[in-house]
Amino acid sequence: MTVIGPKVDIMKRLHDAVVNYDEETCAALCRQVLDEDIDPYKAVMEGLAAGMKTAGDLYEANEYFVPELLLCSDALYAGLNILKPHIKIETNKRKSGKIIMGVVEGDIHDIGKNLLRTMFEAAGWEIHDLGKDVKLERFVEEQDNFQADVIALSALMTTSMLAMPNIIKAFKNRTPKVIVMVGGAPLSGETAKQYGADGYADDAVGAVQEARRLIGL
Repeated sequence: MTVIGPKVDIMKRLHDAVVNYDEETCAALCRQVLDEDIDPYKAVMEGLAAGMKTAGDLYEANEYFVPELLLCSDALYAGLNILKPHIKIETNKRKSGKIIMGVVEGDIHDIGKNLLRTMFEAAGWEIHDLGKDVKLERFVEEQDNFQADVIALSALMTTSMLAMPNIIKAFKNRTPKVIVMVGGAPLSGETAKQYGADGYADDAVGAVQEARRLIGL
């Protein structure tokens, strides 16, 4: 039987449930969030997403591997599926934007991008996810059709991140006002500036906050 602690540490327990890939506890805690009228958006960001960030850190430290990350993601979704319908009600009051996201050409690592999508979904954004190994031309073509407020480019390898400056340049030449964000393990805020990006975040939670700031929400 799942034992749930007091309200004061529910965020920490959500975090730990994700890190320990405990779907049952994650779901039970999220039901408690709703029962006790705790802000579900806060529970997603400070509990579920924080846990996934820790899992990502463990992956970077070679303590977790892809199977563990996938199990952590399953636990996160077990909770998110319970909270997300209630988050939409609240985030409709918070004006949100439109975002195109994808992993750049030559890179098939999309765990970080998938977490990014989860966080933007939770924040009520309209999302067009292009997946992984996305060519420059497709980014530009999809922006012509979707007219996003923000373009989010992801890369996990130092070789694939070299495609980012060309993509950013293509966007800026075509639609100068579009906001381009970059992220991924090999990047930094300094690299983002060198590439001509408008914004950078080192995790999915920070990316949502940065995107809202960049478009003035």
